[in-house]
Formats: sequence, structure tokens, C-alpha cells
Amino acid sequence: MPFTTRLAALAAFAALTLCAGCATRSAPAGFDPAAGWTLDWSDEFDGDTLDRGKWVAETGGHGWGNNEMQYYTGRPENVRVSGGMLVIEARRERYENREYTSARLKTAGLYERMHGRFEARIKLPKGQGIWPAFWMLGADIGKVGWPRSGEIDIMENIGKEPSTVHGTLHGPGYSGEKAYGQPSKLDQGAYADDFHVFAVEWEPGEIRWYRDGIHYHTAKPGLVNGDWVFEHPFFILLNLAVGGYWPGYPDSSTVLPQQMLVDYVRVYRKTAPGG
Repeated sequence: MPFTTRLAALAAFAALTLCAGCATRSAPAGFDPAAGWTLDWSDEFDGDTLDRGKWVAETGGHGWGNNEMQYYTGRPENVRVSGGMLVIEARRERYENREYTSARLKTAGLYERMHGRFEARIKLPKGQGIWPAFWMLGADIGKVGWPRSGEIDIMENIGKEPSTVHGTLHGPGYSGEKAYGQPSKLDQGAYADDFHVFAVEWEPGEIRWYRDGIHYHTAKPGLVNGDWVFEHPFFILLNLAVGGYWPGYPDSSTVLPQQMLVDYVRVYRKTAPGG
């Protein structure tokens, strides 16, 4: 997510709806791991509870630096595993002086990695003011702060752009509105219509963004307007925000609850030559 949601990082069972229950795994095939990569870490969400050995549920409702409207909780109403999917659900309800609830997960302190292929298969929610994201933050954020920690936004979508996702890099000199990013737009339909595979391939001196196997964005040290701060471990985040400076705010057209469905998250490491 663009700046600032990162300020929080510094300080730091309702049944699935009919639609979610009918979700299938028939959409775009993912990455072929035989092509020089080896699986290093994954969560397939095949159980019936969130694996707390892999994910931390962040909580709070202080706006997360973006003037977001939700209170993040770890309740099953907002985050659960069901039907082979991770479900992150944004709801309209009064909770801790906020009008909305949702969830935000991270792997900080549990899984952090430098370089690799980071991939997830996700069906996005929709609606004005709805803001799902799959992203990473530098594990040293508590020491060096943001944006020097670096941030890799693998996928962000804002509800008023249903057919567009954004892949973005934030670092010192190129953060917030000055971040180095590129959109990926569907030829037809919306990202909420089906599952899609979002990934980055991160190697020394280069990060590449993919959507359904289509390479649409590349970042290198000579292309960003500042120091390259991407040669150290990062952790993964998944969240669904409601409102904020960038997406705007829910209006009369916004239908809630909305769900971000995650089929899997996988991380691959580069296979050693001859390995």
C-alpha cells in the first residue's frame, strides 16, 4: 500500500457467503516451479484454522497513516480459513469507535526472506473505497523506518478501478505519490470476477512484476529516484482496507461485506546452478 500504512508497522466463525463457498480453483494456472525455482515456503490454506505459526494478525483502528476507516481484528468474522481459502472480510459494523472492521496479516518475525519469487492466487473484492493488497516490507523497518526499509507492493487494487491492479516500489526518494509503479489492466471484466495470480520475481538488482504470467513492470537501481534498498530480508503482508486517501471512501454504491479470497501464498528461491 502507498506510504503510510507503514506507520503502523513501525509501532509494531461466520460461514463463508454463498459466493465464497462456490469459489473454485479453475482460474489462471500459476507459475511452473520447474523453471529454475524451488519452493521455499507456502501456505495452501487447506486446513480449517489460520496457521499462527505463519501469520500474525495485526490489530488497530488508528487510520494506519492513510486515514483508513476500518479497525483490523483477528476475529473469525474478519479473518478465517474455509473451503481451502484464506478469507479476509471487510464488514460494516461499529467496533472500537470505528464503523468498519477487516483484517491485516503479516509474516514478520516468522518468515522473512531476501530475493525469490513471491506469488499468491487471489480473488479480489469490489466496491468504492475497498482496498485489497498483497505486499512486502523490509524486516528492518523498526530500525531504519519507512521508506528506507523499502516496500514492494506486489498487488494493490482500489475499488473505483475494478479492472486495474498496481505493482509499486517505495524507497527513499520514491515513496507515496512519487513511488515507482505500473498498472496492469484486464482486457475485459473485473478482478473481482475470478481468481488471478499475482507475483514478483526479486533478484539482486532487479524486481519484476507479473499478473497471470504476464510480465508488466520492472524495477532496477538505475530506474528509481534514490537509493536501492532491496538487498535485505522482507516480510509478507495481506490486508483489506476500507477507505483511505488513495481509494477514497465507501459511498451509497458500496456493498458490504466484501471478501478477499486467497487460494495460496508461495515463495520460491532460485535453484542453485546444477542443483
